[in-house]
Order: sequence, then structure tokens, then C-alpha cells
Amino acid sequence: MAAFDATAAANSGVKKLQPYQAGKPMDELQRELGLSHVVKLASNENPLGLSEKVRTALQAELSNLIRYPDANGFYLKSKLAELHRVEPQQITLGNGSNDVLEILARTFVSAEEEVIFSQHAFVVYPLVTQAIGAKGVAVPAKDYGHDLEAMAAAVTDKTKMIFVANPNNPTGTFLTTEQIKDFLDKVPPHVIVVLDEAYYEYVPEPERAPSIDWLQHYPNLVVSRTFSKAYGLAGLRAGYAVSSTEIADLMNRIRQPFNVNALSLKAAEVVLDDHDYLQQAVQVNQQGMKQLVEFCQQQGYDYIPSYGNFLTIEFGPKAMDIYEKLLHEGIIVRPVGGYQLPNHLRVSIGLKEENQAFIDAMLKIG
Repeated sequence: MAAFDATAAANSGVKKLQPYQAGKPMDELQRELGLSHVVKLASNENPLGLSEKVRTALQAELSNLIRYPDANGFYLKSKLAELHRVEPQQITLGNGSNDVLEILARTFVSAEEEVIFSQHAFVVYPLVTQAIGAKGVAVPAKDYGHDLEAMAAAVTDKTKMIFVANPNNPTGTFLTTEQIKDFLDKVPPHVIVVLDEAYYEYVPEPERAPSIDWLQHYPNLVVSRTFSKAYGLAGLRAGYAVSSTEIADLMNRIRQPFNVNALSLKAAEVVLDDHDYLQQAVQVNQQGMKQLVEFCQQQGYDYIPSYGNFLTIEFGPKAMDIYEKLLHEGIIVRPVGGYQLPNHLRVSIGLKEENQAFIDAMLKIG
């Protein structure tokens, strides 16, 4: 009997994929280098720790874990619908916002169609596009961010979906309300625009686009958000999309049953009411951003101005050498060569003392 060849049997798009490279885990670095203390500034996580209200709610929820979670997420959807002034039927829940992005692509894009995204944008966009065998169209960035005019000009009859990240990861660049609305007006109605707002809460309120309010005017718009960043639930994986009821209905036809677990549903529901926690998270981020920016300015490092909870800094050809040296000092940051930024490192905003540990390590290694 001939041996089974798994690679030959795989879908053509999957064969060309490389697995998503997450930030190096703290435990792994401690084992590798025998370090007693590690500061992780690699994955854009909230440094505050869990909201105390969430912690209490999770403890109470443990006794219910023998039951399947609510497959429809009734209470979380109801709370989100009230917050965003939409109908619960317009919300699709996901195992993190990555999940809803993949559901969108699998629901609407076929192998004969095209997906547009920006150079230096979130790696999940080309990954899901390639996985379904569709053609990805990466539009060259403008000042490290989205060139919306070029993206609109790239639309063809085969274009089915456009991903726009605002703020963008890993560059932190930001599009104004006027820029996005002008772009939406240019996109033909057969193309779905996915506005990925994973870092929305970090944007100063006066500058936040009323994106969800636009749904009534743009039926081809989908807005995605996450609880992994400002809400501090990265380990629980909860995200959602807000769209027309028609889009949400189609997405729910292929969404996996119970894709959001019971603890995630409860935590997300509770943290939405913890306004003090969210305010503190934003404040800590603003202070930490100022701390890192001042360091860069004092030391003469160029950086990309950021609206997220991270700062992407240019170190030139020595970027990976600096990354390795930082690891030996117990500091984990994120290389972004996979985003065509080989001379940059992305540094997540931590607590004041964590940011200072990065600064001290940088001053030590030169």
C-alpha cells in the first residue's frame, strides 16, 4: 500500500501557508535562558491584569462548566446591542475577533475572487485569504499605513472583500473619520468592507469614527471589535462583528456551535460594565506611550506614531540583534520582519515599571 502524503492531499492554498508566529511565551524564555524574571512586551496585551469584577464572576461561573455555553450568546449580545444601539441579530460572536474575520472570508469569498488589504496590515488577512484559495491583493502602504485611494483603485469585478485595520497592527497608524467615510463612498456595493477596530478603545474619543452608526447607510460594511486588548481578556478569546442582519445571518450559518466558551461569554458581559477598568487601561496606555516616545526621542530612534497599545520602533539593520540581546535581558518584544518591516521592533505598552525595564535594557545593550 502506498504511503499517505498529507501535503499532497492538502488544499493548494494551505500548502503555501506558514503558521502564524505568536510572540515568544514568557515560560519558554525562562526555560531557555534560565531567567528568574521576564517582561513580555510582545503581544499587545493589557498589562493591568483581570478586572476584579471579571475575576469574581469567573469564580462564580466555575460550577456551570459541566454545561455547554449558550450557543447564541444571548446575554452578551443583548449587552452589546444596547451599547451600540443595534439589534442583537446584527452581532456575530467569535473566539476572538480573528474568528469573525475568518468566518467572514469563508462566508463570502470564493476561490475565484479577490481580497484587498494593505501592506504592513494584520497578518490574518492574507492568511485567511490564502487558506480559502482566493487571491490576495496587497496594496503598498503609505507612510506605513493604509493608502485608501490606492485600495479603492485596486477594486475590480472580482473583488469581494476589503480588510481595513484602524488603528493598524503592527504599525499603529490611524485613519480619520473623513478618510474612512470617503473610502466607503468609493467602494462599489458588491464589495464587503471589514473595518477591524481591535484597538478602538485606545483612540481618543473625539477621534473615534462612529463606524457602527454607519451600518444603516452602508449595508456592505462590517465592523469587528475584540475583548483581547483594552478589556484585558486576551487569554479568554472573545470578539464580535456588527453588521446588517443579513450578513450576520449568513455568518451564523457556518459559525461553529459554542465557538465562544462559557467563561469568555461571562467575562465579556461583565467587563463591559466595568467602566473604571477600561478608563484605567486607557490611562495606563497613554502614560506608557508617553514614556516610550520620550525614550525614543532622547535616544534618536525613529518610531511610527501609534494609536494602539504598542509602539513600532526603527532600529535599522541591527533590529534582530537588539531583539536577541533584549531576550537575554529578560525583555520580550516583537520582530515584525514578517510584515516587511525587518528594521523595526514592536514594543507593547506595559506598566510603568515594565516600560522602564525595556528602557534600562536598551540603555545597557546600547
